[in-house]
Amino acid sequence: MFTGKTLLITGGTGSFGNAVLNRFINTDIKEIRIFSRDEKKQEDMRHKLNSDKVKYHIGDVRHYQSLYDSLRGVDYVFHAAALKQVPSCEFYPMEAVRTNIIGTENLLHAAIANKVKKVVVLSTDKAVYPINAMGMSKALLEKVMVATSRNIEKEETTMCATRYGNVMASRGSVIPLFIQQIKAGLPLTITDPNMTRFMMSLDNAINLVIFAFSNARQGDIFIQKAPATTIYELATALKDIFDADNEIKIIGTRHGEKLYEALLTREEMAVAEDLGDYYRISADSRDLNYDKYISYGKSMSDKLEDYNSHNTYRLTYDELKEMLLGLDYVQQELQSK
Repeated sequence: MFTGKTLLITGGTGSFGNAVLNRFINTDIKEIRIFSRDEKKQEDMRHKLNSDKVKYHIGDVRHYQSLYDSLRGVDYVFHAAALKQVPSCEFYPMEAVRTNIIGTENLLHAAIANKVKKVVVLSTDKAVYPINAMGMSKALLEKVMVATSRNIEKEETTMCATRYGNVMASRGSVIPLFIQQIKAGLPLTITDPNMTRFMMSLDNAINLVIFAFSNARQGDIFIQKAPATTIYELATALKDIFDADNEIKIIGTRHGEKLYEALLTREEMAVAEDLGDYYRISADSRDLNYDKYISYGKSMSDKLEDYNSHNTYRLTYDELKEMLLGLDYVQQELQSK
């Protein structure tokens, strides 16, 4: 599907962008464009890859014109640019609005104007029942995508979203933090030992995006089923892997944190299509004829519940350690002990 095509990745210098490059750099894709505002990370990437297939575009999703210019001749887009840190977004919620919501609107309209064939926007489990500014902004990102998709034909630009949980060892996530604390001989700081999180690798995230590209209808949202673990077991497993005896210190829940995350709401589960390893949520095709909202509805089983990190498959301790040992980041850190 990507043979001879040009792919643009917004936020392309991040963990997801680097993983996409590793997946596609040696394939017969024509060109990969990295769109981001961080010229230092682009320069580091340029020296590391030294590939004519990769082109670098300085720009910000907050600025429509920079997106429009960079999207000329592009076939596909992975929209990964976002403000993702929960505490940062709590203190600066309008910055999350400008990047995650308005930036997404800019990207979608610039893609339509350039006749891009397919766009996948990346969302998060924090968009489900959101209680923090980051999750709220990502929930509205999804709504912007679905609303925009209603007004275009699939022959023009097909747009969809993917929603997934924590990506293991991604930049700014808890696994690198725990490993840094282990190596520095510091206590491992845990907010709540019973807190659960979905566990996904970057490869899982890329597989989900590619599945969405292959199967998307206009306005779809795709979710990959994923196992979960508690934060306490995650910290304990990393201590075992690094043969460490650091104290585990409970510090209390941070700004905007949940005890567990959900990937689908109860209402979405009522209409979700089970595709085996994935769920598809089709776009609501109703218009603003209010009678369709007031007079018609869908029945919902009393036994139906949301899909969350408390009720998904819970990794055994050995499975968790095996998953952690399979991460390149963990192996690199073990070698540099």
